[in-house]
Amino acid sequence: MSRHVAIVTDSTAYLPPQTMERHAITAVPLTVVIGDRAWEEGTEISARSLAEALQKRRLVTTSRPSPEVFAATYRAAAEAGAAGIVSLHLSGEISGTYDAAVLAAKDAPVPVRVVDTRMVGMALGFCAQVAAEVVDAGGSLDEAVAAAEKRAAGTSAFFYVDTLDYLRRGGRIGAAQALLGSALAVKPLLELEGGRIELREKVRTASKAIARLEEIAVERAGNGAVDVAVHHLSAPDRAAALAERLRERLPTVEDLQVTEVGAVIGAHTGPGLLAVVVSPR
Repeated sequence: MSRHVAIVTDSTAYLPPQTMERHAITAVPLTVVIGDRAWEEGTEISARSLAEALQKRRLVTTSRPSPEVFAATYRAAAEAGAAGIVSLHLSGEISGTYDAAVLAAKDAPVPVRVVDTRMVGMALGFCAQVAAEVVDAGGSLDEAVAAAEKRAAGTSAFFYVDTLDYLRRGGRIGAAQALLGSALAVKPLLELEGGRIELREKVRTASKAIARLEEIAVERAGNGAVDVAVHHLSAPDRAAALAERLRERLPTVEDLQVTEVGAVIGAHTGPGLLAVVVSPR
């Protein structure tokens, strides 16, 4: 079924396939390069393959979609009947994806509103989902953008990584911060702040770091209706246990997703990632 406003996001939103299908959300893939071979995230490379490459210390890099890919996506949406498009993407502070979408939007056959959510993972996914829900209810392009921006402004993402080395290699965190974490042999807790990955706290052990991650999520959720996502890379048991504890401690949680991140985010965090997205409704 065609929609009067199409919702486009990118592959780092990590929305469940059933949600994408139900709301007709299109995800433009980012690319992961392992050695000299490029793979599209979501269709050509699995998180497991990415984790294996990282563990073997193979060179892994990522790249944004080209403006031409976005242009083709926008044309397809228009041809399917869309009179406007909302295009929601991961933080422009950590990827050039938003810039590529802006370039493509200039020549699109229908109006395109490109939004830098300053988020990533389900922090981005929840923004795309709420925009689609507004459209499904008959809302306009402007109303869908407003809903997504409001959700982004209220959403928080916190995460634990076993090491800062992968973020340092990819230029997503400063070398000084990475060196500090390594020198003190601490386990870092990070957060998305202003679209950037920032070091929030330093904790001495992995178990204490994960316990602290849980406390931060509960504090951030408060007492109102909230959506929560738990992300991981090669740590399904950790993620399931954390999600269960959060479900018990957050009686007002509306939607709780547990998903493994894809290759693009995994390339910058490394195996062992555990993240929590808290998104008040």
